[in-house]
Amino acid sequence: MPERRESVLVRPKSWTCDWPPRILSRVNITPPATDPFGEILHLVRMSGIFYCRCELTEPWALELPSRENCVSFHVVTAGSCWLEVGVERRLLQAGDLALVPHRLDHRLFSDASALPAASIDQLDHERLSDRYAVLRYGGGGPHSTLICGVVRFAHPASRHLVALLPDVIHLKAADFDQVDWLSHTLRFMAAEALELRPGGETVITRLADILVIQAIRSWIEEAPTERTGWLGAVQDRQIGQAIVLMHREPERAWTVASLAGEVAMSRSTFAARFTALAGEPVMHYLARWRMQLALAWLEEQEMSITEAASRLGYRSEAAFKRAFRRNLGVAPGAVRRSNALRFGN
Repeated sequence: MPERRESVLVRPKSWTCDWPPRILSRVNITPPATDPFGEILHLVRMSGIFYCRCELTEPWALELPSRENCVSFHVVTAGSCWLEVGVERRLLQAGDLALVPHRLDHRLFSDASALPAASIDQLDHERLSDRYAVLRYGGGGPHSTLICGVVRFAHPASRHLVALLPDVIHLKAADFDQVDWLSHTLRFMAAEALELRPGGETVITRLADILVIQAIRSWIEEAPTERTGWLGAVQDRQIGQAIVLMHREPERAWTVASLAGEVAMSRSTFAARFTALAGEPVMHYLARWRMQLALAWLEEQEMSITEAASRLGYRSEAAFKRAFRRNLGVAPGAVRRSNALRFGN
């Protein structure tokens, strides 16, 4: 009789990424990454810091300060406005979505405005919850409505991806098909923001997550010249699968040969292709990925240095500390002490 295999719910020993529990056979076989870029996007988990419905009348001008490890987005639900990032200005019209991925101060202002910009943080808001507010501001002229939000990316894969994005991603309503789901999502968000019903904040935050991810996907699809470097590596079938394997099991004692074997390539061909696409040797990438994970764990102040070292497969805490300092230029203990001061512990 054929051997009977039972499926069991497995939680990996090193719960290093926010992967959901996986159904695996008792035989130790790692399922292949059929969509490596999709798995990377799975890690683009956001936590909303602030969402605001802005009801604005001309003339008006707003300054939006930068926040570390955060992305700002703006959806124009009625009227229009200008977005200024650095020396670049672009017109946002009703139905447009703009994403400012980097830690950049930027301005939003009406067409008729010659006013100095007021910091959005300094204006009076009507607080509807801890994370959602309504801002009414301006000089009483023509009306525009925006939904502005700030979301934080905590996972290293998110930060790695966001670092590659341009200063602004602008999705124009005029470019959407009339039946395009993105245009429907924007209209749905506008309707929810118009009158915040019970559960409306939750709906808006979930829609914001979808819109941010869709903006990133659209940029990648429409900018083929950007599909090089790390993005090109992730989207390569075999190299992308190797990257996902390292992300899934960072504690495993990977070698160039073992990774090459997992993706059915010779050691030399794999090493050369990985370096050509990712811009660095595979073992350098793995070491840096491990330390980025460790940094995220330590910054969250939920893990000790000893536990971080163990979860990444280091046999000694001293070896882990040396690798951490070598890759990040700072000692892990300094990160822990900095967080203790920040949180008052």
